[in-house]
Amino acid sequence: QVQLVESGGGLVQAGGSLRLSCAASGIIFKINKMGWYRQAPGKQRELVARITSGGSTNYGDSVKGRFTISRDNAKNTVYLQMNSLKPEDTAVYYCNAGLLPSVATREYTYWGQGTQVTVSS
Repeated sequence: QVQLVESGGGLVQAGGSLRLSCAASGIIFKINKMGWYRQAPGKQRELVARITSGGSTNYGDSVKGRFTISRDNAKNTVYLQMNSLKPEDTAVYYCNAGLLPSVATREYTYWGQGTQVTVSS
């Protein structure tokens, strides 16, 4: 019953900005970590950024200094602000969350359906 719904992808010129959002809905007791991964054609899925419930963050090396992850715990939503975009940032971006559906369960990992980000040169 848990769903992650992403929005905000699209086409942008190199040097531009985009903001991705991902909202978790359904029966949720607690969300531990949330994050963004991406997968370009012919490549493995890679970490872009993730954030814990306490606000600690870490980023993939290729996006450090350009992307910023944040979250609104009250809305069960995570954001990814992407600045100074490059053509190599072109990929499908997937939202990811580690959460407990109820107080009596362990943590489960959920994925969104993905949103396309295309950066033209």
